[in-house]
Amino acid sequence: MKYLIVCLGNIGEEYANTRHNIGFIIADALAADFGVKFTTDRLASRAEAKFRGKTIVIIKPTTYMNLSGKAYRYWLFQENISIENSLVIVDDLDLDTGVLRMKTKGSGGSHNGLNNIIEMLGHSDYARLRVGIGSNFPKGRQVDYVLGRFTRDEEKIFIEKIPQAVEMVKSFIAAGATQTMNMFNNK
Repeated sequence: MKYLIVCLGNIGEEYANTRHNIGFIIADALAADFGVKFTTDRLASRAEAKFRGKTIVIIKPTTYMNLSGKAYRYWLFQENISIENSLVIVDDLDLDTGVLRMKTKGSGGSHNGLNNIIEMLGHSDYARLRVGIGSNFPKGRQVDYVLGRFTRDEEKIFIEKIPQAVEMVKSFIAAGATQTMNMFNNK
């Protein structure tokens, strides 16, 4: 059985350690936890791991955030993975900084990466791990905020929360989305 973990972010040094790249940061933590490294592949950096007898494909799309669906759809079909065995990890302005929440479907809201995935798949029924980045920005400054670097206080929060995000991914693989939501959401 195979699983696809799609961690959203933007490539390039100018985007490293920005709020919008929390998916890439969690991807790196997952790869480290599984003891694997990323290699450049078609439309994504890709790592493959084994966990509880299952093959885990972790990708960091190289298509930039707004075209994330292209990489997601490609790897879903390339690896012959069912949509139920895929998980998207994404930043979320609607959740307080550090809040982790798994969902099995929903709209993309104002998130261009999620909206592109919905457009490419033709539906919104896919699991996602939403990582709260808060919304502490003045009106009209959303882009600057999401592409901005973490404050020291935010870094402290995420240093504590990233291991929990890794555990949620492992729970998703081992027990499924519903059980993971029951165990971790609102904690």
